[in-house]
Amino acid sequence: MMNLLRAFRPLVGDFLSTIIFIAIYEVTNDIVIATGSGIVTGVVQFIWLKSRRHNIELMQYASLVLVIVLGTATLLTKDPRFVMIKPSIAGFAIAMVMLKRGWQLRYMPPIVKENAGESFLMAWGYIWAALYFAMAAANLVISQRYGLQTWAKFNATVPTFGPLALFLIQYLTMRAIIHRNIKAKVAAGTFAAPAE
Repeated sequence: MMNLLRAFRPLVGDFLSTIIFIAIYEVTNDIVIATGSGIVTGVVQFIWLKSRRHNIELMQYASLVLVIVLGTATLLTKDPRFVMIKPSIAGFAIAMVMLKRGWQLRYMPPIVKENAGESFLMAWGYIWAALYFAMAAANLVISQRYGLQTWAKFNATVPTFGPLALFLIQYLTMRAIIHRNIKAKVAAGTFAAPAE
């Protein structure tokens, strides 16, 4: 379970500049200050990672480029829709990665891999991809058709609570299936407890 929770940490890092943008905009209601804060956050985060010699993933490079390019376009045109589409671009990219067969397997402990079934885990990987495609598409529609206030409310809730709800559903479903499969193996005398 902790491995799955750790999987969300990179997503928070990738969306940190957007989170800062939304928070600053909510407090100040000023698009220039919010956009500038988002750009500064992205640049400082990148410099911090580089100075600590962390491996910078492709998504982090892409996030920085998007923050700078879309943020600059927003500042030059005073049109917030440029910054507002960043979560869609990132969401579509994440969803594409999640279409890779078995992407979740590296986050699963052995007991899950041995007792949940590969097709079950593959299905959940595709369900996650569908969630991110849906959130990215919804963000795109909201960013182009509705105002900044509606967009900020959407991004302050849905990208947090959508994945959290799906995570809980997956966790409870997996727990039930693993429990059932282990019980069946114990009854058949084929279950070997994992080594500690």
